[in-house]
Amino acid sequence: MNPNRTVPVLKDNGGEALWETGAILRYLADRYGPSSFWPKTPAERAQVDKWAEWAKLNVALLFTGPVFWRVVRTPEADKDPGAIASALRALHANLLIAEEHLQHSTWLSGDSFTLADIQMGHVLYRYFDIDIARPKLPNLRRYYERLMERPAYLAHVAISYEELRGALPG
Repeated sequence: MNPNRTVPVLKDNGGEALWETGAILRYLADRYGPSSFWPKTPAERAQVDKWAEWAKLNVALLFTGPVFWRVVRTPEADKDPGAIASALRALHANLLIAEEHLQHSTWLSGDSFTLADIQMGHVLYRYFDIDIARPKLPNLRRYYERLMERPAYLAHVAISYEELRGALPG
């Protein structure tokens, strides 16, 4: 259903296939989410979208391939500690932005859980779970702990990834 032959793909109510994570999240948020999750006014929605895009480009992309794949998915004999350390430095520089912002904000876009928190939060379970050196980021840790209190996060994000260990796609 996706010309890129990747997931995710969504087909809702028999409609045309929708692909690309951000597009799917915005569609679902607009169609099914409360206004606190995906605001109706352009100015408020832009604040959510700003943090969602930031999290996708500056956290998820810097974590998934450069860190998670190298730490968890790469067979032990093929790991490159220097590349992992370099990737962590880049990731942590960006996480410091979230750390500072979360000092004054409960969620990424303010006082309500929003689409931006999905884009950011889906990475944090694995980030805090894998065996890596992490700087002390107390605000990010509190944010993650708030995510861990959400039943949907526990059911759909904080799940085992053991089958991925040492199993790079070939």
